[in-house]
Amino acid sequence: MMVRTGRGPRRAEAHGGRSSALDEPLATPHNHQMKTYSLAFAALLLGAAPAPEPSWQRIFDGKTLDGWTPKITGRALGEDPLEMFIVQDGAIRVSHAHYSKFSGEFGHLFWKRPLGAFRIRFEYRLFGESLPGIKPWQATNSGLMFHAQPPETIRRDQDFPVSLEMQLLATPRPTEEPSGNLCTPGTTVMFQGKRDPRHCILSNAPLLAAGRWTKAELEVLPSGIITHFIDGKPVLRYSNVELDPQDEDAKPLVAAAGGRLALTRGYIALQGEGHPIEFRNIDLQILD
Repeated sequence: MMVRTGRGPRRAEAHGGRSSALDEPLATPHNHQMKTYSLAFAALLLGAAPAPEPSWQRIFDGKTLDGWTPKITGRALGEDPLEMFIVQDGAIRVSHAHYSKFSGEFGHLFWKRPLGAFRIRFEYRLFGESLPGIKPWQATNSGLMFHAQPPETIRRDQDFPVSLEMQLLATPRPTEEPSGNLCTPGTTVMFQGKRDPRHCILSNAPLLAAGRWTKAELEVLPSGIITHFIDGKPVLRYSNVELDPQDEDAKPLVAAAGGRLALTRGYIALQGEGHPIEFRNIDLQILD
């Protein structure tokens, strides 16, 4: 997804302080585990059995794209004649081997079911060269979309689903930003106590070089608090997702919801923006 601020043209680069990316108290995977142990101990003292920790499930088998459906700009849902999304060496690869240049073919690979509260963890690796014809913000750029509109409701020529995006970046790129940022196509969030109009909000993650495998995790709690993790560390937190009633792609969704703006569930999708990326070891934990 592009990096921009405000709700104007999508060419501008994002800006913002790197010291203010966490909106709520820190919550690390270690703290989650300690909290679980504390609750379990308290339950034992009261004579009640603790609730089991939700199990993790692997949603990519490492061999096929079973359960995943592509939606590429300019194509019908499910069409991928140039094989943008393939499986290679145990990873889902965004491949442009059959593309000579980028001509607006933004790709999104949707998992089969909508999600509400959940955690997802995976490893990703941006590598290689961008396709000729991309805009500067597309270089070493991809993402995980979530709370996305149903893929069958996306227009044939629509570039991005209405959703949130955990943006995945690497260096070098024309402007150096961290990975784990937030972008908001057709949506808005509460950040640092107010509704933030920026299209992209930078995380506190360090700059990461292309070519390395990086661990990423996204946590969406039933309370509506959302946290991004990079290599096990929380780098961005926000809450209260809403559809943007001023966004042209979001307007039909707002109308279908009877004017309701709150967005609490949707689909996840892996993104292709003209630069190769691989995803592997994709695990999901349902929290609701």
